[in-house]
Amino acid sequence: MPLNVLGSELEPCGNDPVTGFFRDGSCNTDERDHGSHTICAVMTREFLDHQSSIGNDLTTAMPQYRFPGLVPGDRWCVTARNWARANNDGVAAPVVLASTHVSVLEIVPLDTLEPHAIDVPPDPGALHD
Repeated sequence: MPLNVLGSELEPCGNDPVTGFFRDGSCNTDERDHGSHTICAVMTREFLDHQSSIGNDLTTAMPQYRFPGLVPGDRWCVTARNWARANNDGVAAPVVLASTHVSVLEIVPLDTLEPHAIDVPPDPGALHD
């Protein structure tokens, strides 16, 4: 049973679009995931623009990788290093801690993630009700 950074069972990150290194909706990882796609982040325009500026285009669809292209509000398992770089540059995306894999703590400490923690319902559209 994979754990999250809070020490409990890893919760799904997102299924619309389907995220994760294994495209199973979870930020689970193993030795094949060299990028450590372990942080469940909620996309913001600033984060997406930053990622594009460092050569990580997250907005253009790449069907060959089952990647739909992202828009603000999407939840996505991002790499720990790119999230940390965005954090250092002041544009970190919000993080769903319950859906962020414990192994990220080898790269990004919990006290760095916590100020960006957000609790997002499975249907973010419900926030407008």
